[in-house]
Amino acid sequence: MLCDLVYLFYPQHCAACDNNLDRNEHVLCTSCRYYLPQGNFHLVNVKNIEKVFYDRIKIENFVSLLVFEKEGLVQNLIHNLKYRGQQKIGVTLGAWLGSQLLNAKNFDGIDAVVPVPLHKKRLKERGYNQVEEFGKKIAQLLQVHYIDNVLIKKNYTAKQSKQKRIMRWQNSEATFGLQNQDVLTGKHILLVDDIITTGATLQACINELKGIEGIKFSIATMAITE
Repeated sequence: MLCDLVYLFYPQHCAACDNNLDRNEHVLCTSCRYYLPQGNFHLVNVKNIEKVFYDRIKIENFVSLLVFEKEGLVQNLIHNLKYRGQQKIGVTLGAWLGSQLLNAKNFDGIDAVVPVPLHKKRLKERGYNQVEEFGKKIAQLLQVHYIDNVLIKKNYTAKQSKQKRIMRWQNSEATFGLQNQDVLTGKHILLVDDIITTGATLQACINELKGIEGIKFSIATMAITE
């Protein structure tokens, strides 16, 4: 009875469409779960995946859970995660994608999940890295390590959502560094981020990491722009 009253006066809202959630729904309503545009890139062969990155980087596999459309539900979902403190979205998306990867043979052999880091100033401003819970949940489901103490962000840059395409590439150059890199020696890592637009940030991360002996890369993101 008390739970019913709490729900009546303090309803939970869908993180994508903002409609009230039913009591058996969590973070996303059933409709959004069904209608959110999914990427399904884990079902595409590697040659087609490489076209996403225009052959700029050598990757083993790539997956993006959702397709990002301006003014769409996915944009609202990511906005709530990044700027409104709704970290439970990261957990939900990580569980959603992680369960798919468990059944994707081409993602066998992942040794560790590594998040794209935030600069310490940005981390202090936001209070959290928006991909942390996403990456941790995937690592938990794949039963591998989540490693966030090797790849670091060195430079504090303007928010990339406000930058033009060329500026994103320029600002991603030499912005990352390494520490404790021996931890990733010989590892096949799954590099995780929120949205891939130009691929500049992910390439900058891989350019820094590729000097580690025996390392291999796969990529997972919450969303990809059309």
